[in-house]
Amino acid sequence: MSTKQVIVVRRDLNMPPGKLAAQVAHAAMAFLTRRLKTTHYYNRNYGEWQISTAERDWLDNSYAKVVLGVDSEEELEAICKRAEGGFEVHRIVDDGRTVFNGIPTFTCIAIGPNYNGLIDQITGHLRLY
Repeated sequence: MSTKQVIVVRRDLNMPPGKLAAQVAHAAMAFLTRRLKTTHYYNRNYGEWQISTAERDWLDNSYAKVVLGVDSEEELEAICKRAEGGFEVHRIVDDGRTVFNGIPTFTCIAIGPNYNGLIDQITGHLRLY
């Protein structure tokens, strides 16, 4: 089965290309960086990280990512809530130092990695960004 990670980004923010790229990069990296920072994912008895079969497939094979868009914070929040019911989800909140006038802003989420068909149940109706 094929695996992917989906990044869902708010279109309504009209982020400049560089800011958009940075936010998507933060989301894409969140899965790995947060795992590395959280010791409960590490099995000391076996000297390996505890990850699902889908996550292992993604790491071993493709690192596939799809960037999709939503039109509002409310829509992003709704997708996030649905995904949190069974997926690895990472919320990205920009601290506002460069673009959002000092206001922390919920810009995007990363869902997965997981099997394509499972993630598509949550995000299959969304358009590419």
